[in-house]
Amino acid sequence: QLQLVESGGGLVQPGGSLRLSCAAPGYTLAYYAMAWFRQAPGKEREGVSCMSSNGATKNYTDPVKGRFTISRNSAGTIFYLQMDDLKPEDTGVYYCAAEMRHGSSCTYAATYWGRGTLVTVSS
Repeated sequence: QLQLVESGGGLVQPGGSLRLSCAAPGYTLAYYAMAWFRQAPGKEREGVSCMSSNGATKNYTDPVKGRFTISRNSAGTIFYLQMDDLKPEDTGVYYCAAEMRHGSSCTYAATYWGRGTLVTVSS
């Protein structure tokens, strides 16, 4: 069964940057639509960004537009979330998720989830 592993979280000052990674050891993610979610303390989990399996479609929630970028490596084995100009309200546990879906459809529906990586934005 597909297992996702996130890495790259940590403590960063406001205005700083982090790059989160998501990998599935032993699998290629090329046939999966991928998404990043986050859950802030005391709040529900929310979708942050998604990318279609063919890479043609990328969506972002309004609060992160222009600051976050979703991407993947050329082999389709690792997905990234580049986070720039981080704000305290970006603090939370970030999860990557996957849904087997060919083509250019971007979705926040997900069957497979990672365990999350903590991002803390604080001075």
